[in-house]
Amino acid sequence: MAVWRLVEALSDEFAGDQIDQTKWQDEPVANGWGWYGRAPGLFQAGNVKIQNGELQVTVSKLDQPVIRGGKKFTHQGAIVRSLLPGQPGWFFECRMKANATVMSSTFWLMTKDGRPGERLELDIQECVGLVTDLTAPWAKKWDRIFHSNLIHWIKPNKVQMQKSVPLENRNSEDFHVYAAWWKSTDEVQFFLDGRPTYTINPKTAWDVPAFIQMAVEVYDWNPVPPDGGLIDTGTLDQRTTRYDWVRVWRLEPAVQPLSADARPSTR
Repeated sequence: MAVWRLVEALSDEFAGDQIDQTKWQDEPVANGWGWYGRAPGLFQAGNVKIQNGELQVTVSKLDQPVIRGGKKFTHQGAIVRSLLPGQPGWFFECRMKANATVMSSTFWLMTKDGRPGERLELDIQECVGLVTDLTAPWAKKWDRIFHSNLIHWIKPNKVQMQKSVPLENRNSEDFHVYAAWWKSTDEVQFFLDGRPTYTINPKTAWDVPAFIQMAVEVYDWNPVPPDGGLIDTGTLDQRTTRYDWVRVWRLEPAVQPLSADARPSTR
């Protein structure tokens, strides 16, 4: 018989007044990571803060455009990554409220090492705060969605499997608990607000430890409007993605009889 135990090194209630540097990195280019954002959205650590018991990522327009890697960046977001990887068999969850702009709000896992030339990406939740006339036709409801991917990156190609369900309200209107049980190397089960919602079975072994990623970025299929939209003119609340907590669990042998509710708390 087994019981769920909290993995302290990957869990955070975001108390205090600054990010826990023993668990997370907010510098985008560090510790073997080199991705600094998708133009025109640049990742910058200065957009991350701990406040009111939340990890908050705020988006805005850059004071001056930045040219990096031959691309022009006009706006800014951020990415927060775990310092330690999660493992197959573990349960990952966060309570998140999306920002209300065209930029994303996400919670996912990515491998850093493993099979040469390959990476495994497990997107638990991926959404945007606002869609516009410029949004790709297939993404017109991505501001009110629970959407998950398993992506097997094989340079220069990728194999993607995805599932989603619609939400009644916009992702920016309410907090939701988004979760995934990396149940085995060939099964990932996804949960919305504590309810099992769908399962994805990868076609390749999902067996490489992966790091938590919380990214707020710009997608080319949901571009920044010419006038910047709410990224430029929105209130602080509208421009902020809020993570109330992140919790990771693993099954361990029970050392005493189980309580009535020994599952992870997905509420």
